[in-house]
Amino acid sequence: MTKPKTATVSWEGQGHAFKGVGGSGYTIQFGDPAGPDAASPMEVVAMASAACTAMDVIDILRKKKQAVANFEVIVVGRRQAEHPRKFTEIDLEYVVYGHNIDPKAVEHAIELSLTKYCSVNQSFGEAVTIKNHYRIVETEPIAA
Repeated sequence: MTKPKTATVSWEGQGHAFKGVGGSGYTIQFGDPAGPDAASPMEVVAMASAACTAMDVIDILRKKKQAVANFEVIVVGRRQAEHPRKFTEIDLEYVVYGHNIDPKAVEHAIELSLTKYCSVNQSFGEAVTIKNHYRIVETEPIAA
């Protein structure tokens, strides 16, 4: 068993303003979905879904010696209309920028992330349908 992850979320004294502090010391501001300078909790869940799989995929592509110049994961989460307004579907679009990127390498990296490595997306279990697709954007060769 690994070391537990810890965090504290504290009310900032008004409305829905909260500050989260992770065990690492990193902080994040939470607030109303339409509010400025803060993220909603569900927005952070969507970002965590994308970040977790992005870290896996970029590591795997590097190990496969793919010439990745840039990389991003665009996430769209769909929620049920009634409370609790949980995610029912998450759509992940992987965009790989690079020279001569092998589509099979990208497909394999995504598959490994979503079925084996990404703890965030695995935590959803069967309660959330996770869809994925990718695009490869050809760039000039990366200078060595």
